[in-house]
Amino acid sequence: MKRVKWPLLFYAILAAASIIGIGIAIAEKSLIGVISCIVAVIFIMGMGFKTKKRLRENGELKKEA
Repeated sequence: MKRVKWPLLFYAILAAASIIGIGIAIAEKSLIGVISCIVAVIFIMGMGFKTKKRLRENGELKKEA
């Protein structure tokens, strides 16, 4: 069994929550909510990719087939 990379899981959950937030903000007709959730998704995804790159460079994350 493979080991869980907790930081990557944390970023994935936050990104999913932000995407859900976009849907809720649309339902509530809140433009500010939609924009803030979109910005949050972009920021969180960027941090996740940055963390993944750092883990791969340190040899903690192997490229899988």
